[in-house]
Amino acid sequence: MATRVDLNISLDGIASPADPTPDMPMGADWGLLTAAYVSTRTFRERVLGDTSGGGTTGLDDAYAAAYFEGVGAEIMGAGMFGLHSFPDDPDWKGWWGDEPPFRAPVFVLSHTPRPTLAFANGTSFEFVAVTPAEALERAQVAAGGQDVRIGGGTGVVRDFLRAGLVDQVHVSIAPVVLGRGGRLWDDLRLLESEYTVTSETAESGTIHVTFKR
Repeated sequence: MATRVDLNISLDGIASPADPTPDMPMGADWGLLTAAYVSTRTFRERVLGDTSGGGTTGLDDAYAAAYFEGVGAEIMGAGMFGLHSFPDDPDWKGWWGDEPPFRAPVFVLSHTPRPTLAFANGTSFEFVAVTPAEALERAQVAAGGQDVRIGGGTGVVRDFLRAGLVDQVHVSIAPVVLGRGGRLWDDLRLLESEYTVTSETAESGTIHVTFKR
């Protein structure tokens, strides 16, 4: 059982693009960070339901497939779920419609009490007002021996990293410079000293860097 992070970032470390809106919750530059990922066969099958076999099948696809393997529970912040954009809508079920791609229990860090949401594909969202360590303990129990992923947003991931709670970090570094937005590495000086670091460059130019204890 490991605690994992998987993020798409820019060359200058931006993981949360600037200027999100209700219509574009991840910001207008999100597509620049994720272009290689959303082009993969795995993404098209798993997230878009495209069973045509289309999509890229190189190194980016191998990492996309690994993203979904062995995860038994997920932790995310209220912003990633969408509570900041729709705080007064009791029927808001997140950005992912009736078939969220997680297919596992998701713990949403929030001070807003809401009933647990459950979906037919195995995804559930439980809203918890607890510390990162307490959320991880709950997620590990729910994961049943599988990995727990810290999904985001950027501030939540940094909180878990600063607390020393993450065993593995994988970042897909897109070959773009955004210049503005939420940076992943702020206040994490010499993080690499706690991990073994490896990297590979995909056909798309994306650099896959993995930090592993």
